[in-house]
Amino acid sequence: MWRLRYDHHQGRAPLYAMLAAYLGVPASDVQLEEAAHGRPSLAPAHGEALSFNWSHSHDQALIAIARGVVPGVDLERLRPHPRALTIAQRYFSPSETKALAGQPEARRDRAFLELWTAKEAVLKAVGRGIAFGLHRLSIGGSSEQPVLDYLEGHPAEQWQLHRVALDDAHVGTLAWHGAPRRVRLWTLADAD
Repeated sequence: MWRLRYDHHQGRAPLYAMLAAYLGVPASDVQLEEAAHGRPSLAPAHGEALSFNWSHSHDQALIAIARGVVPGVDLERLRPHPRALTIAQRYFSPSETKALAGQPEARRDRAFLELWTAKEAVLKAVGRGIAFGLHRLSIGGSSEQPVLDYLEGHPAEQWQLHRVALDDAHVGTLAWHGAPRRVRLWTLADAD
């Protein structure tokens, strides 16, 4: 997984550059296509060796590149969420809402984004995104080690979640269906 500085004017250029490096081709030769629910993937011309996902928030981006699994990654910049409990009551599971309500107020914004990024990472790995419904999955575990407790239509115990250690201003989560794997995080020099 790669962490890099991001400017929204760049569009997908950093993603194309990273995929090009892995594929050994110029960025202009990288071809993407979108699945039925909008998840981008490499075009068949590149084979099936790599899967990827990416997320960006404010001035940072994460790019997850994997072989043999389809990753989902989400990144959010930490900010106040005065309606976090209201959103949780409407869209999260009862156990997630209870866990969030039990957090000290000073930690609630981060806890909300930890749940949010875990849920979105799983939904991106499934290839559906949040339109599938945040209520169709439930996250448990700890802040450092989230666990997928439930995912409608999927065996939750076959999923891996990994909290991405970033900085005090960002929260990130990586998810994939399959066996545990070693996760490596590289930060491009200009990301700090």
